[in-house]
Amino acid sequence: MTHYGFVHDNGPFRYQEQTGNFTAKVRIAGRYHELYHQAGLLIRIDDQNWIKAGIEFLNGKQSVSAVVTRVFSDWSVLACSDDPAFLWLRMQRYHDTVQVSYSRDNQKWSMIRLAYFPPQVPVKIGMMAAAPGKEPLEVTFDHFSIDPLHAPPQED
Repeated sequence: MTHYGFVHDNGPFRYQEQTGNFTAKVRIAGRYHELYHQAGLLIRIDDQNWIKAGIEFLNGKQSVSAVVTRVFSDWSVLACSDDPAFLWLRMQRYHDTVQVSYSRDNQKWSMIRLAYFPPQVPVKIGMMAAAPGKEPLEVTFDHFSIDPLHAPPQED
């Protein structure tokens, strides 16, 4: 729930169950054209504990965004200087944290969020998309991977 009472828990989500420390990564390309069109990664325990991050269409531009929910939600937004054809997104779960980063080339990564996330519980991790308005959204996900993470994430 946000500070203004907005609650939705019904977007498309393709996931796999995962335990322990890991890095999840995907490349996303979309035709965003309506307010709040979005696509990215979602890590979820239940409707009270989840993080979604990816591209979100705001003010006529693509933005990199992250929503962290631990009963209440907060939202971080970083406007893109252009509308990239695609973007890489990465979530790294290490013990009680999730680091969210993005990249334009899968080489140089920029962290947009580091958040607490309950440790040692199985999660659902995967790709999500949402088109909460009236217009459909076309999105392509590729290069999705989940790999073990043996040390804390490092900023690139």
